[in-house]
Amino acid sequence: MRNIFILYMPPGNAEAMVHYEDTIRRKVAPDRIFPHTDAPLRRCLQTVFGNNPIAVWGSRDGPQNRAKFDRMQPGDEVLIVEGPMVKLLGRVAAKTVSADLSRELWQNLHGGATAGWDLIYFVANPVEIDVPFSVVCELVGYELDYQLHGFTAVAKDRLETFYSIYDDLYSILLAKKEGLAVQQLPAAMQEEPAPQSKIVGDEPVDDDTPDKPKELSEHLWMQWTLLRMGRQAGQKVWAPRNDQSRITAAHDFSDFESTFASGLDTQVKYLENIDVVWKEEFRIDAAFEVENSTSIYSGLLRFADLTMVAPNTHYPLFIVAPEERRNRVREQLVRPAFKHLKIAEKVRFLSYNKVREIDEFFGPSGKGVSVDVFSSKADDLSKHNA
Repeated sequence: MRNIFILYMPPGNAEAMVHYEDTIRRKVAPDRIFPHTDAPLRRCLQTVFGNNPIAVWGSRDGPQNRAKFDRMQPGDEVLIVEGPMVKLLGRVAAKTVSADLSRELWQNLHGGATAGWDLIYFVANPVEIDVPFSVVCELVGYELDYQLHGFTAVAKDRLETFYSIYDDLYSILLAKKEGLAVQQLPAAMQEEPAPQSKIVGDEPVDDDTPDKPKELSEHLWMQWTLLRMGRQAGQKVWAPRNDQSRITAAHDFSDFESTFASGLDTQVKYLENIDVVWKEEFRIDAAFEVENSTSIYSGLLRFADLTMVAPNTHYPLFIVAPEERRNRVREQLVRPAFKHLKIAEKVRFLSYNKVREIDEFFGPSGKGVSVDVFSSKADDLSKHNA
């Protein structure tokens, strides 16, 4: 269960706004941070951020703030609120207590050797969001006129209530920003997923059943292509662990994210067996199910499971298959379970030919390739399934 931390900046607080501009909006070069950190923290930050600038924030060190800070874990939600608006949304990547780093990052604008902001946390996936704080109040059960002061941690009982109803605050607030409806978890959702299996017709077949060599080769080729293009787009990439060695052997590709689970909480068990996932820091950016020869149903079932546990996800989901399988996808989307979950509105069909076109257009460097390019080339089949 992820914690939710809220940092309040009173309107007109010039010092807070200067610091916000310096270390959140502009972010901080790693070479300013690393001299003030130990080796384990540096490795952690390099794993999450690479060589990219890092968003950093801090709080005053005192008994109340320290108690909240001690609860903070990677993947926890962080909101920065200015006046009545949520200004920033992000996730905790790591934390440290460091007076030296605080002095490096944040000077007291009025001079004097006053206390610094020594409780420091590094923020992954920061998004400037401008959503009314009253939205958060409704979600976590605060009164709409709840008055924030400094550094707040949402109480455990409120978190338990929130996560019994909703999947993910980060996704919900992004949906609110985009004017999308927020969905609650199904009332009878099971805690554990059904065993993942490939399905032929209506009969499940164990995932370990060997594919025909040609079909396996084509499936691995498409996985490798999507993984390679994901890296070209600057994404971290993942394939199921059972597939990674085969992809490496066939295509000399091994640039997989080493640990998939970090920061993704309960969604992990529904995502880690999807054929290809593009990921940035603590955020999923796209998921691809390659259906070369197995039943289309199996890929849609994985996406249905994901929709059940994370109904407010807004990243694209792709079924990638030969063009001749398009009608089979359309047929499966009208199954009652998929219609009930509105899977057709979430999933797009991407043919092998379209993937090849994208790959050929951007060439070996892949410069300019992105999730948006794939979304623009994929087909929306929902209008055919009304």
